Amino acid sequence: MTSPITVLIVDDQALIRGAVRELVAHEPDMTVVGEAANGRLAVAAARQLKPDVILMDIRMPEVDGIEATREIFALPELSGTRILILTTFEEDTYVAEALRAGASGFVGKATDPKDLMHAIRTIHAGESLLSPRATRSLIDRYVGAGQPTNALAPRQSEVDLSDLTEREQEILVLVAEGWSNTEIAEQLYISPLTAKTHVNRTMGKLRAHDRAQLVIIAYEAGLVIPRAR
Repeated sequence: MTSPITVLIVDDQALIRGAVRELVAHEPDMTVVGEAANGRLAVAAARQLKPDVILMDIRMPEVDGIEATREIFALPELSGTRILILTTFEEDTYVAEALRAGASGFVGKATDPKDLMHAIRTIHAGESLLSPRATRSLIDRYVGAGQPTNALAPRQSEVDLSDLTEREQEILVLVAEGWSNTEIAEQLYISPLTAKTHVNRTMGKLRAHDRAQLVIIAYEAGLVIPRAR
């Protein structure tokens, strides 16, 4: 029998934590192993419990969700833990910064319960929650609008693409532009399996754990320019 997906709920609102806990409790393939009311407690709980998935709020006292995500993502013993950001979708810059910090995706707090459960399973499977198009749309929405933020300021010095082959750099751009593996295969006249292999190798070389991270890297390296709005 497959072990249930272990979930850590992080939110400063007890009502939100309780509601999510009840939802997860009704899923036969999931179990809540802990809760935390702020980012500092979240890091401690993550180290102790080593959950499969962390549902992370952004705005919290003491340590916010972005910093907590960054700290958790940096811990080798938590390399198998995936972080799903819970947000109101009103602060896109924070969401993008959380993705760069290591989150694998995000959902709104008003999302349908079934969609939230699907999101947990998707993250646990090692995939980014959003399609690449949705991720890029998010980034375009605020970067393209020229809003001041440090969330995705180009930092070429921190992005080393020298290990990538010419084909892998091409793949990186296509991923960041929202192309699926099937679409990449059609564009480059290769098989979907070969496209997937290239994507996986690119993620490995850049130490990105999912496609959302590749999108962030491509923007930071200046390979993709946000569309003007």
